[in-house]
Amino acid sequence: MDDTRVLARLCRIETLDRDGAASGELLAELRGLISDAEERARERTAAVDGEEVVRRLGTARHGT
Repeated sequence: MDDTRVLARLCRIETLDRDGAASGELLAELRGLISDAEERARERTAAVDGEEVVRRLGTARHGT
């Protein structure tokens, strides 16, 4: 997932708030936002972890 999904959800929340949406609608979007943001954070963590593994393998291979 990219940041676009999280940003789109923020825009929906802003629009719902501006249009006076029911609190249930806003809460559902906020919960979705949290879920999307958590997924994005997990993806970023996995990418950083993968890069670290590659770096360590390269270091071990070259003996430095």
